[in-house]
Amino acid sequence: MATQVNKSARRQSRHRRVRAKVSGTSERPRLSIYKSNTQVIAQVIDDERGTTIAAIVSHKEKGKTPRERAEAAARSLAKTAKDKGVVRVVFDRGGFEYTGTIKAFADAARAAGLEF
Repeated sequence: MATQVNKSARRQSRHRRVRAKVSGTSERPRLSIYKSNTQVIAQVIDDERGTTIAAIVSHKEKGKTPRERAEAAARSLAKTAKDKGVVRVVFDRGGFEYTGTIKAFADAARAAGLEF
């Protein structure tokens, strides 16, 4: 009999696989993203020091749809990171597929000046 694994457990499994390969350094911190049904939470993290350089929550941003708020959050995060001297990052999609809101966030962050 096949066991059913829920959506959250599958995402966490993918995230563990990604995190085994992706790590942030002082020169290239990790841009980690989490998506819920209503908001996107993103952080720029230096894993060597264990510190968060910049963070943003999309529900504080203006926009009608979650995707528009995610794009606005990406622009704000990129501006904050650039003010703190971070231009190059490693993108950690958090086990989420690279479509929809995640892709929109990444594209907006690139357009705002982050390199990954």
